[in-house]
Amino acid sequence: MFCSPNNIKLQILRLYNLGLLFLEFFVLKLLFLSEILDMSSGGEKKNVVVIGGGVAGSVVAKTLKSEVNVSLIDESHSWDYTGYVVVVRFMCVPYLANIGVMGKEYYEITWASLRCMVEPEFAKRSVISHSEYLPHAKIIPSAAVDITDTDVLTKQGSRIAYDYLVVATGHTQSGAEARTEKISQYQAEYEKIKAADSILIVGGGPTGVELAAEIVADFPAKKVTLVHRGSRLLEFIGESASKKALNWLTSKKVEVILEQSVVVNSQSDGVYRTSGGETIVADCYFLCTGTLFGSAWLKETILKDSLDSRGTVMVDSNLRIKGRNNIFAIGDITDVPELKQGYLAQEHAKVVAKNITTLIKGVEDDHKLAVYKPATKALAIVSLGRKDAVAQFPCLSIAGRVPGMIKSGDLFVGKTRKGLGLQPGV
Repeated sequence: MFCSPNNIKLQILRLYNLGLLFLEFFVLKLLFLSEILDMSSGGEKKNVVVIGGGVAGSVVAKTLKSEVNVSLIDESHSWDYTGYVVVVRFMCVPYLANIGVMGKEYYEITWASLRCMVEPEFAKRSVISHSEYLPHAKIIPSAAVDITDTDVLTKQGSRIAYDYLVVATGHTQSGAEARTEKISQYQAEYEKIKAADSILIVGGGPTGVELAAEIVADFPAKKVTLVHRGSRLLEFIGESASKKALNWLTSKKVEVILEQSVVVNSQSDGVYRTSGGETIVADCYFLCTGTLFGSAWLKETILKDSLDSRGTVMVDSNLRIKGRNNIFAIGDITDVPELKQGYLAQEHAKVVAKNITTLIKGVEDDHKLAVYKPATKALAIVSLGRKDAVAQFPCLSIAGRVPGMIKSGDLFVGKTRKGLGLQPGV
């Protein structure tokens, strides 16, 4: 039977339309089945609340952001570590009055903070708005004041519901609320250092040592005096590494006074007196001494019985707070028996992110959860200016350019930014 060209075209068009209808039906059926499966398996995204936007909190939030609804609660006194592989928490306060507890809208790469005091432009890379690496997360710049079994109450009065909660409040530290304000603070500290002929640093831990090194590296003509109550600098690492740091500082004409203390508030006209009766003349001072764990507020929450005598949070091998199935703690605030170090806090975050992902999948066997194994051997690098450093490895310590090449140039800022999904050099 002969078919005209027009009939052939008509038949092809009908077949084409029928194919489109079939394809549309097939796609709709798949979507329907997908919704049914999601409903049956609890497909709605879970709510994860992270309290504390420091080294540990930022990593767990970033890691989970595509899998869950992330809410990050951050306040300005939450401070998670000032050195990437250094142990003790410190604060540096130049003529500083305490700032009240408020919200914080940025994450700071804190092991770069001392460099920012002598090079404020550096802070433009190391101080990062939370929204930059968490574009779709809910950022709550406020203090958390209470925790219930279902939600977190903020100082602003908001209640944030959670399926899983991560506490990462580190140590207490007053600070700025906005990123621009924080950068301006570094500019002010730089101007203070630049204008001073003599500077007093109180505290010979990693922060005091690194700050002294940063100042003399950039301002070699300034008179820097470091006073430390201990018998040696950097007491958390070996004696050999400690001596190397002391030798480096004294070679740069830093005066180091050991086994003495200074009451900075008792100074008169820039003259300070040590506990040993010595007098020190300084145009400004920086207090680099230990701060408290950021856990006192937990005493008024359901976690009040989870604190030990030191104020740290007791956790199990999966980094869950003991007695809690869906609440974790990470970073310096935990009772994990290891040195309090930034890179270890980040490892905590990775373990917890993995465990939350596992639990969301409905896994009930605790043996399938990731286990955190505490670091038992000391590993630390303390930068000494822009080119040198002193490093403590498990079996030896070294100082000079080799460890400096590892840390002191960029202070891991590019690497940290890259880990957050940001351009390293911007």
